[in-house]
Amino acid sequence: MKRPILIFLLGLLIPGRIFAQTMFAANEAVIWPPSRGVSPPFPLILADTPAIPALASKFQLPVMAPDLTLSTYQQHVAQQAKDLAGYSAVTVVRAELPETSQQGEYEVQRKFAAPHSLQFTPVHFSGDGFVKSNVINRVLQSEVDHVQKDDPELTAISPANYKFSYKGMSHVGDRLVHEYLVKPRKKRMGLFKGHVFLDAHTGTLVRAEGAVVRSPSFFVKHIEFVQDYTEVQSFTLPVHIHSEAKARIVGRTIVDIQHRDYQAVPAGSAASVARVPSSESSSAAKAAY
Repeated sequence: MKRPILIFLLGLLIPGRIFAQTMFAANEAVIWPPSRGVSPPFPLILADTPAIPALASKFQLPVMAPDLTLSTYQQHVAQQAKDLAGYSAVTVVRAELPETSQQGEYEVQRKFAAPHSLQFTPVHFSGDGFVKSNVINRVLQSEVDHVQKDDPELTAISPANYKFSYKGMSHVGDRLVHEYLVKPRKKRMGLFKGHVFLDAHTGTLVRAEGAVVRSPSFFVKHIEFVQDYTEVQSFTLPVHIHSEAKARIVGRTIVDIQHRDYQAVPAGSAASVARVPSSESSSAAKAAY
């Protein structure tokens, strides 16, 4: 009964592989503020500061056609896989079992080094120990396993894995997006049926949502998620994911994961992300437990 819960999600958060990432950053069928807990990308203007002419509209990128947006997105994904050497971030995992009124929240420091190293360092936990051991820790361990063992090309949001159908334009927060229906070509672990939303000006991934097509366990009957993304330097990384699963023993399981304070390391830069040897990655995750 200890293995049934959420060994599913963490494919979603692998950096540099947009939603190879069908793990966990990083939501609901509700729109959250994508920048919750994240510093604003521009300085705040004080009330007594002289007004600045509104020139932004002159320099706004044009709206791309749906086909061009999709091809631009695919180019971004391929380029990011080459250019992202690693990153660090603070991750907060909140989990709830509504039927037993149990919940917990775990804050950890995460450090990723491409292509197969992931380490968690515990910061703070509060809540029920059962939720920590049987939900949150398994989510973290599942992400480590995904980074170590899985082939990102098999779960990437790409034409090789999905059929894309254009659905129209809409908004996610204040971003104008093209929406695409995606259907997996195979019923493979880590793939989902749902929608992706790409920025109509830049082609970057803004949101992915849907239902996982193959349960990772007999004990988990159904998994739905919504994951939002943000731009960190020139990289697209998950910022928030909300998932709900139906488990045969514990009932409905709700997990929210938020990432903040990203520090991305471009390939070839002077900065470095400490690489965790493959044999140590799993034990590093367990140390957070």
